[in-house]
Amino acid sequence: RGRVLNHAAPCGRHPGHLPQPVGRHFLELGQRRARLPRQAQHAEARTALPEPDGWWAEVNNLDLAVYAAIAATPTPTLDGFFRGLSRAANNSKLWIASAAVLATIGGPGGRRAAVNGLASVAVTSAVVNLVLKPLGRRHRPDRATHHVPITRQVTMPRTTSFPSGHAASASAFATGVASAAPEAGIPVSTAATLVAYSRVHTGVHYPIDVIAGSLTGEALALLTVAALARRRRRRLDG
Repeated sequence: RGRVLNHAAPCGRHPGHLPQPVGRHFLELGQRRARLPRQAQHAEARTALPEPDGWWAEVNNLDLAVYAAIAATPTPTLDGFFRGLSRAANNSKLWIASAAVLATIGGPGGRRAAVNGLASVAVTSAVVNLVLKPLGRRHRPDRATHHVPITRQVTMPRTTSFPSGHAASASAFATGVASAAPEAGIPVSTAATLVAYSRVHTGVHYPIDVIAGSLTGEALALLTVAALARRRRRRLDG
């Protein structure tokens, strides 16, 4: 406790004292609350913000425990595979290449699947990187603290951690492809799941980051595919 309170020392007072403006604020708040009727005090207690513990703290503890368990599990044979897969998904290169293959050999259904997949990735990337990540503001994991093996590490991104952009784009592409070519959706969905896990395996994301990213990508892909379907219908009707 002494280390925390020492941050008040530069204010020119004893380390155990709050700075004068802060101390006066809490003193006045306590005096004002003491004058409230007892029923009002009970109502104030019921409407107070929850303490920073409880179920969310337990979820966060589970999140950290899973991350630490994966980091502590030796997987020398798999490390190179997941590191390479994670890098392949940078800037959606893996999904662009997959879309090119679908459009080339998949016929009309494959071309529609490729368009749905890439459009879903574009929408999802914009929403995640421009809206959700700035709002999340979660710091990236500290790989040194959890002793993530260097053999599985990739470059740590500079963006915030929540949600995972790689997982979101992977899920969005798989959902978009499956909407037009279900037979192609199975291997693509498998690849998307492996990409999402690779972000935890390489130490750049917590599990909750990739879960949230995957759910976000799927939801935005469904909206994108629906919008594309309406546009195609209007084109046929016109």
